Amino acid sequence: MTQPDKNLPRLKTLLAKVRHFDGIQPEVQERLAESAALRRFNAGQVIYLEGEPAESIFIIESGWIKATRISHDGREQALLFLRTGEIFGDVAVFSRAPYPGTVTALEDVEVWMIPAETLLQLTEQYSDLAMAVIRHLGDRVLYYVDMIDDLSLCSVEARLARTLLKHAKVIEGRLIVPRETWTTFDEMAVRLGTVRDVLSRALHTLENEGLLKVERRKIILLDPKRLEERSRV
Repeated sequence: MTQPDKNLPRLKTLLAKVRHFDGIQPEVQERLAESAALRRFNAGQVIYLEGEPAESIFIIESGWIKATRISHDGREQALLFLRTGEIFGDVAVFSRAPYPGTVTALEDVEVWMIPAETLLQLTEQYSDLAMAVIRHLGDRVLYYVDMIDDLSLCSVEARLARTLLKHAKVIEGRLIVPRETWTTFDEMAVRLGTVRDVLSRALHTLENEGLLKVERRKIILLDPKRLEERSRV
């Protein structure tokens, strides 16, 4: 475990990036630092499995992770894609339930692990931390409400258009979605709650309409305005 006095500056910096947690008392930050351990996971490595006891919460210092559930027939459904400054494992900890999904590193990641019992004790002692947790869990509920709305009411093309617009970057004057090493068609299908064949047809449909161009290393958004219109259909 990393020494607490070395943990504190890094955790303070990281907590400042975590929505709702930037204002918690210095004493609480110190208590978290005393119990925190920095862990590194390689790309593709499982951080925890669905059904395992919820013994820790995790704060991402660097990298991307995904949380998924897998059906009996092997189909994978994405729950969350999280990056630096985001928390996972907290829903299970505060509901006293096993982890509800499997979390995997999409690239090399560093996470701070905080024991569940430590966080539960601190939330009982400090109201500002308890309120931060409540607001964070409220955000997570709203996220899942939006996910259900997307999966049940929106077409695959609409979900794809929305996702591409969300992750596009301006590169040399064009809107581009870089295709990272882990952003395969299979991973994109998991993100959108569909399968590879359906995703491929959706991409071809949008490409044939002149809205985008799929290349090996990137997806170029040719007509963002019309793509935005498609994201609502």
